[in-house]
Amino acid sequence: MKALVYHGPGQKSWEDVPDAVVEDPTDVVVRVDTTTICGTDLHILQGDVAAVTDGRILGHEAVGTITAIGDAVKGFAVGDRVLVPAITKCGRCEYCQRGIPSHCQTVGGIGWIFGHLIDGTQAELVRVPYADTSLYLVPDAVTNEQAIFLADSLPTGYEVGVLAGGVRPGDTVAVVGAGAVGLSAILTTGLWGASKVIAIDSNKFRLERALEFGATDAVEVGPGTVADVIALTDGLGVDVSIEAVGYPETLLTAASLVRPGGTIANIGVHGTPVELPMQDMWIQNVTMTMGLVDTVSIPTLLKMVASGRIPAEKMGTHSFTFDQMDEAYDVFKNAAANSALKVIITPS
Repeated sequence: MKALVYHGPGQKSWEDVPDAVVEDPTDVVVRVDTTTICGTDLHILQGDVAAVTDGRILGHEAVGTITAIGDAVKGFAVGDRVLVPAITKCGRCEYCQRGIPSHCQTVGGIGWIFGHLIDGTQAELVRVPYADTSLYLVPDAVTNEQAIFLADSLPTGYEVGVLAGGVRPGDTVAVVGAGAVGLSAILTTGLWGASKVIAIDSNKFRLERALEFGATDAVEVGPGTVADVIALTDGLGVDVSIEAVGYPETLLTAASLVRPGGTIANIGVHGTPVELPMQDMWIQNVTMTMGLVDTVSIPTLLKMVASGRIPAEKMGTHSFTFDQMDEAYDVFKNAAANSALKVIITPS
């Protein structure tokens, strides 16, 4: 089979590798019909994730068709169309039982294993461990192009942003960073009745898309960003401030927007330390949350997509085939210049 293989920082290749096969009784093999690229894949290629070693197949999101099953698999059959999410879970360890499979002990202490600890989904075939507790059947009413964004970005924006931030009816919400995950948060704030959703970004295209995704206001980054947002909230600040970039300055911006008693929900993946003004924040009764997605919201999100309540297909802006993998990475890496949000990659 063909797969995108990591060969050290800055090095990847679409090449021939041995076919994925069932190795354990709980495994299935999925033929990948649709995949995509995540910002985490770019971090890996920059050498930021030491656990990813030379020879690893990249990718952790897929929609596909089961081609083989292990003897212990009871909930799926060959031919089923399934969503392969970013998080794999055994369903039995303490963390899975507590509803945070992102730290599944059975699969290595972290649920994100595809393209990280085991071979991933940017391939013609992928082996999926613990299939019964990890995979999701895709309803007939949901297309592959919709379902693929439920593998990671939509659950991340919803779970780590909207749910962790405690968005409630009537709340004012700021989303700092209108990339794929920030837009996912914007797209799902409406499920909890936010009255005002303010998108903040330096890119005009992303701000335009944010308004299409449900933001009520868009603020372009500049010297008066904080003042502009505060002015939109009658001088009070927002109830929930969601950070979806992962830079120290964007987290500080998010912290400066929240009102007393509010919540800062950090989604962004931070690679460097951030110094927060705790001397000012402690007295404001501010809550701050953060974390890795668990993907436990996928059943809910699948229903909302199937009903038309969440137009997940809006996330995809560019389409490529497997043999255009390098081009897809180039477009996604330079997303702002290419007016790109997420790419859709299919066999042909």
